[in-house]
Amino acid sequence: MWEFLLKVWKPLLEILILTVGIYYALRIVRRTRGAPVALGFVVVLLALVLVSFLLDLKVLRYLLGAFTAYFVLAVVVIFQPELRRMLAELGNLPLFATAHEQRENVEVIIQTVERLADARIGALIAIEQTINLLEAVESGVMVDCEATPEMLETIFFPNNAIHDGGVIIKGGRIAFAACIFPMTQRQDLSKSTGTRHRAAIGLSEETDAVVVVVSEETSAISYAYKGEFVRGVSLEALRVFLTSVLVTPSRSRNWMAWLRSWAASGPRPAQVEPSKSAPLAPRPATTTTTTGAAK
Repeated sequence: MWEFLLKVWKPLLEILILTVGIYYALRIVRRTRGAPVALGFVVVLLALVLVSFLLDLKVLRYLLGAFTAYFVLAVVVIFQPELRRMLAELGNLPLFATAHEQRENVEVIIQTVERLADARIGALIAIEQTINLLEAVESGVMVDCEATPEMLETIFFPNNAIHDGGVIIKGGRIAFAACIFPMTQRQDLSKSTGTRHRAAIGLSEETDAVVVVVSEETSAISYAYKGEFVRGVSLEALRVFLTSVLVTPSRSRNWMAWLRSWAASGPRPAQVEPSKSAPLAPRPATTTTTTGAAK
């Protein structure tokens, strides 16, 4: 029995490692923009392999083997944003902010969004996590002050010189204002999707920041995270989401638990189509698409 275990423990370990790796890879790929591309790529590759073996096409089989390294490179290119985000999070574990401080930061965002939506003032707020946002933005004015609803409301007030652009919040402080965020290149968005919303999606595609948007036209509250955009959420739904992403207890210091939560993370609250005449009180969210977001 002992000799049998000595012979099979290595193959079993390899199978376990490969199983876990493939499982998390599939979960990560499933919710990315490159998932359809990857699926088509794998289907074509498997079809070529099957044809080469069934018809004994030796040249085709040789070419498939010779281009294996290029296939790996293609995967890296397709999933570059996701891989960059995951490696950045790995390099920054664990986070040192306390849960109490993070909950206070969440409440600051909630109060700010509520005030701005009531006043129909547009806003674009990015909460920095593990990836430095200065690498993604083109410009900005250094502020470096405590993040409070009053300060954020002042920054986004229309007559303010720095009200255009986005605000970056880092560690409970307003780091920069009037920042120009990268615009998303997605083609599935409606032409009516506003600039703020496109900038929010673009920044979330390149970083792990949570970006909150308030529409000045409809007062709708939306957020973008890891390339996904959820619009027309209630204040309570936004609070639940921000707490699940930003508060430390949801980010376990255990590496396997972190990987599990990273693979399963993503905006879960359903999206709704906001009504221009609807009040700002918490309202139920129903599923809709990201198209048609107001500016």
